[in-house]
Amino acid sequence: MAKASAINKNNRRIKLSDRLFKKRKALKKIVMNKKISLEERFKAQQKLSKLPRNSAKNRVMNRCQITGRPHGVYRKLKISRIALRDLGLQGLIPGMTKSSW
Repeated sequence: MAKASAINKNNRRIKLSDRLFKKRKALKKIVMNKKISLEERFKAQQKLSKLPRNSAKNRVMNRCQITGRPHGVYRKLKISRIALRDLGLQGLIPGMTKSSW
């Protein structure tokens, strides 16, 4: 089980990035548009840099929804490989069986 503080920090980042997603996207669009004057683009860049760092989507860590483990997480399932194996062994995932050869 991961530290509760790390899980809570990641949850705060998720909420912040979701809340400021549209604003960041609009400012980035202005910054990347070469047809707009350099001054306007620079002002947009300054506004973008004043936003909190944790509002960026790439600061969010993929964590297991069950254990909070940061590594070995399947994106589709949002579960770590260890938690997936445990659920499979308990018979909670339909169609998944323990391999044997």
